[in-house]
Amino acid sequence: MKRRHAREKAIQVLFQIDVTDTDPREALQHVLNEEEGDEFLSELVFGTLENLERIDEVIKENLVNWTFNRIGNVDRSVLRMASYEMVVRDDIPVNVSLNEAVELAKLFGGEESGRFVNGVLSKIIQKR
Repeated sequence: MKRRHAREKAIQVLFQIDVTDTDPREALQHVLNEEEGDEFLSELVFGTLENLERIDEVIKENLVNWTFNRIGNVDRSVLRMASYEMVVRDDIPVNVSLNEAVELAKLFGGEESGRFVNGVLSKIIQKR
């Protein structure tokens, strides 16, 4: 599975967990739907969930004129996964995480999602 595809699947899993409070393994199986997963996908999902409190704090610290609870579910899932990549992992270049997140936000989110995600993640990068 290519990393881009793994990120798409990870966003879908994180979104499902966030919205329905589904068990992570069950959500992963549902999203994969007979497709073979891989280690990177599992690391994205479970790494994000294991570090959720820390990641949410980082996101909250970098919101401008916005509250965490107002963030749409898709945007929140994208921000969480990208923040995990940027803050917790050191093997992925931050510009790759940023670009992938913006593209995923455009793909799955609303009209302004790409710009919103870009703004929040750019602030996170500046503070690193």
